[in-house]
Amino acid sequence: MQNQKKLRMGMIGGGPGSFIGAIHRNAALLDGLIEITAGAFSSRADKSLETGKELMLDENRVYASYDEMFEKELQLPKSERIDIVSIVTPNHAHFDPTKKALEMGFHVILDKPMTLSYEEAKELYQVIQNAEGIFCLTHTYTGYPMIKQAKQMIADGVIGEVRKVYVEYPQGWLWKLLESEDNKQAQWRTDPSKSGASGCFGDIGTHAFNLAEYVSGQKVTKICADLSVKVEGRQLDDDGAVLMRFENNASGILTASQIDTGAENNLKIKIYGDKGGIEWMQEDCNSLMVRWPDKPDEIYRAGSPFLSSLAQENTRTPAGHPEGYIEAFANIYRNFARCIYARQNGQEPKKEWLDFPGSEDGIRGMAFVDHVLASSESEMKWVPFIVEK
Repeated sequence: MQNQKKLRMGMIGGGPGSFIGAIHRNAALLDGLIEITAGAFSSRADKSLETGKELMLDENRVYASYDEMFEKELQLPKSERIDIVSIVTPNHAHFDPTKKALEMGFHVILDKPMTLSYEEAKELYQVIQNAEGIFCLTHTYTGYPMIKQAKQMIADGVIGEVRKVYVEYPQGWLWKLLESEDNKQAQWRTDPSKSGASGCFGDIGTHAFNLAEYVSGQKVTKICADLSVKVEGRQLDDDGAVLMRFENNASGILTASQIDTGAENNLKIKIYGDKGGIEWMQEDCNSLMVRWPDKPDEIYRAGSPFLSSLAQENTRTPAGHPEGYIEAFANIYRNFARCIYARQNGQEPKKEWLDFPGSEDGIRGMAFVDHVLASSESEMKWVPFIVEK
């Protein structure tokens, strides 16, 4: 990729007050493969321009809407127009810009979940299959090097046949009715018209579900769910638990909560096979614990030379130098960009580069939300997990 021009990116969303917009921008820029060239950063033209000025963009490439961005960028020579559209809006504004961008030939990287509803996800899935551009969904936690190490070790049979999966995502930031206090993040995430039919499970439950399937290498086939609203006056679930059964008959337990008072974001996953077990937590993200029944536990550390190629390909620094959330996010952007470069050059991407979330992860995530709601509303009955496309 030496001497290749940077990929040009236009962002939709990520204006003033956006948490995730800045995260996406930092991740995209980290490896020098992408530059931010254009954007429609807000539904308000003045706010979009404000963000464009902060990013020192050409004002002619800062737009009042994504429709205007698509129209005017396509009028530019191909050597100047954006290559990638990054969409970092609330859930209700995922479907339309993603569909239009793909149909116009752009590559798209989209913040999760894929859409507002399962029905939208099914339609968008078909659009993605027929699109020229590459589609990526930012399930951030799959980008951690030691998560990739765990995935590879399980795939290689190191802990044997998977028997049990535990995944836990505790947050505490919605411990009170924060949406009544002019908190924009809380307001849209607890509003069904913007977040979708689920709150906590649409927001972080989908991350936990995605991680369980990604690391274990097993697909969920049946679930039994219990969602609840703990904070009086809230419209959407803020807490819940799900029993899962996987395709190889392994069992699983997934818990997600945004009312675990005092909790931050210590996402955890533990997977046990018939030979050993693997444990990882985000608060110590550079470590992977491997447990054995007949010998001492082992701790694998990011940056070590004996790790798998999948882990090493997604590590930037030597052992002992912490890599965290931004780097995990950036790994998704880097692999996405490398695959675009490979296509432009008529080359086959390395298999490690192809390891980023896409349309299959997106539609399964939305199906998970739909099935969880169905099970919870039917008094915690087991429901088959069937993904329609």
